[in-house]
Amino acid sequence: MGWNMSKPIIGISTCFEKQGAHNYHQTGHKYITAISDVFNGFPLLIPSLGNMLDRQNLFEIVDGLLFTGSYSNIEPHNYDGQPSDSGTKHDSNRDETILPLIPEAVDAGIPILAICRGFQEMNVAYGGSLHQKVHEVNGMTDHREDSSKDLNGQYDFAHKVNIAPHGILGQISDEKEQMVNSVHWQGVSQLGLGLKIEGTAPDGLVEAFSVSGSTSFALGVQWHPEWKVMENPFYKSIFKNFGDACLTHKLENI
Repeated sequence: MGWNMSKPIIGISTCFEKQGAHNYHQTGHKYITAISDVFNGFPLLIPSLGNMLDRQNLFEIVDGLLFTGSYSNIEPHNYDGQPSDSGTKHDSNRDETILPLIPEAVDAGIPILAICRGFQEMNVAYGGSLHQKVHEVNGMTDHREDSSKDLNGQYDFAHKVNIAPHGILGQISDEKEQMVNSVHWQGVSQLGLGLKIEGTAPDGLVEAFSVSGSTSFALGVQWHPEWKVMENPFYKSIFKNFGDACLTHKLENI
């Protein structure tokens, strides 16, 4: 049987984790199901191999790239930040894999959706910097989840995002504001070069951006639209538009 040409192949970033005596390349189930449920995408996990990853060969295989959230944070030396507090979880393998991958993928016209850590990776990849503790920055609110609640409560709506007009989100959303969840404690400090703000939180924190001049879909969001994506029209529309761009890229490169 031939390959279903309506099924775009989506590369998904992985975290490098040691479990017991062995190392694993892994990602969250919710990202995989969001791709398959919303637009019937075929998920392909990208191993965190750093410079050993053949990026050009990857670009010939995938029709889009999804950069996921993670429990780890980008090592601050990648954006000239101060050393992290002791015990902060990092993933240098993922940093070394994804940071150079993002701008090369954009230049190659590969559609991109970046979520949470992926959003932060995208900012750093374009020369931006991060607040390591948004809740300690003067004038900013606490963007962390309420750990006293169950998982549904932690991922429930937390604040509005003000949608910038004439951008990707402005075309997706019929409203000037959308409610989103908030499950992060790092965030954009200095915006990366060539990134266009697509949405901000009420305290002014950048919550979404796109890449100016990109030939394809290239969007990063700080919240988690993959969470119960089929129940939220705004979240679903983000994945739907990403999927449409991936299918277009596939058909144009047959």
